[in-house]
Amino acid sequence: MEVHGRGNSLVRMSDFLHILPEVQEALKSGQAVVALESTIVAHGMPYPQNLETAQRLESIVRAGGAVPATVAVVNGKLQVGCTIEDLIALATSPDVLKVSRRDLPLALARKTLGATTVSGTLIGCELAGVRVFATGGIGGVHRGVERTWDISADIPELAKSSVAVVSAGAKSILDLPKTLEALETAGVTVVGYATDDFPAFFTPTSGIVAPHRVDSAQEMAAAMDAKWSLGLKGGFLIANPIPVEFSADPGQVQHAIDLGLKEAASKGVSGKDLTPFLLRYVNEATEGKSLAANRALVEHNVAVGTAVAVAYASR
Repeated sequence: MEVHGRGNSLVRMSDFLHILPEVQEALKSGQAVVALESTIVAHGMPYPQNLETAQRLESIVRAGGAVPATVAVVNGKLQVGCTIEDLIALATSPDVLKVSRRDLPLALARKTLGATTVSGTLIGCELAGVRVFATGGIGGVHRGVERTWDISADIPELAKSSVAVVSAGAKSILDLPKTLEALETAGVTVVGYATDDFPAFFTPTSGIVAPHRVDSAQEMAAAMDAKWSLGLKGGFLIANPIPVEFSADPGQVQHAIDLGLKEAASKGVSGKDLTPFLLRYVNEATEGKSLAANRALVEHNVAVGTAVAVAYASR
């Protein structure tokens, strides 16, 4: 594929996009592929749990009959599919850039090692043709948005990407009612997976009714096929609740979030630094329980995402 570059010159997209051969072959042959983000490796967990989790997630995808495609920025390219060497670098390098749409051009130009957020990963999915992406939780509308206007780039990116994202709802540090309103405005189809209640990341319920419900991977795949066959652009948010046995105490999590927000405000933490700051704070405040819950929910999301990808590929 070619796109117009500076002046009359032509720049090949392959100069800035690399699809791992295994992933490319799977896409060409119609095999199921599941995308995974790299921010959870570089910024979501400490080492070595981050590397262990990355490898575990890829193994879950393979066990379910699909090909994993972890997305990152490596050597000046948006890479769809990572080698073990790439994962180690992302897990251990001290200055990995957090990359969303706004950061991607400079990360590529400077050949910076970058971990893609949900929005950055969605760009890789859209360019490569990957239809299912499993993650922990999406970003959304932050609390206090009326003062900060802090709204994640994940929402507009999901609106323009024909990708089904499996997550444990939106991150519990967010304003969930406003996040759902923003998703509705953007035209993103939000479904609860085997649940009527929109999950709250660390906990399976939020008290908010999910707009729609599906009860199987086949039903979800049928909805995806219907939307995209009509030529309707845009994605799905498949809200998959954390298994009850791994869920955290809602009161404890909420108390930790409230304290973390106060601490962030006192230290002037905002923008793209706020989410990782709050997640670290909650993990410490819950004595590591939130980290264990985070790993469990991501693994569950990847298993569901793999089932959906296999069902969609078989249609």
